Amino acid sequence: MTNLEYVRSPRMNAVEGPCRVFLVRHGTTRMNVENRYRGRADVPLDAQGYQEAVDAARTLSPAGLSAVYTGPLRRTIATAQIIADEAGVPDIRILQGLINLDYGIWQGLTAKEAAAHDPRAFELYKTNPLRCVCPDGERIADAQERMLAAVELIGSRHQGETVTAVSHAVMIRLLIAKLEGAAGEGWRVPVNRGGVIEFHVADGNVELITAVGEGSDEEEAIASPAPRVANGG
Repeated sequence: MTNLEYVRSPRMNAVEGPCRVFLVRHGTTRMNVENRYRGRADVPLDAQGYQEAVDAARTLSPAGLSAVYTGPLRRTIATAQIIADEAGVPDIRILQGLINLDYGIWQGLTAKEAAAHDPRAFELYKTNPLRCVCPDGERIADAQERMLAAVELIGSRHQGETVTAVSHAVMIRLLIAKLEGAAGEGWRVPVNRGGVIEFHVADGNVELITAVGEGSDEEEAIASPAPRVANGG
């Protein structure tokens, strides 16, 4: 078991070119199975979630990872640790910007319950998220900018390297929406639990590399299998 590290160690053998960032969604938890908004609730992976983390680690094994980042919640830390152990990365690095959206009062609720609690806010969440503020929680536009800044920061630290960062479905979707200019109903693109999506970061610009499916109005959209990752390709 490796130790958590908050301060970046010196970069080794950096080369020119973009930073390849593989964003990974953490594996399944009990609240995923119940289809409840997890938010900042610190729920652990379940047995299926650990297997999904192992699958993600095996997918990323040939990629030549030089660093593994994660948000501060147990489900992302556990996923990141499995990936780091498989890749032989000696530490994982906590980055607060990767933490999940603060759903406020909606945390722990199903979509139906959230809609009943605040129909207007929930309609904005589905159809125009950048105008939505989760009741007693986070403004979604702020969460989107936070996620973009986190990925930009990782890219600035690891030019020419390949790294991974473990976060949450809504945060990955918000980043994709930012890059693709999606602001309407189709922002919730499919992101598998344990799924791997590649981005490139160069000169402060983030580019989506992995093709993603069309958005859905379902909170847990069905995604395609995670792509296999070739070493250096």
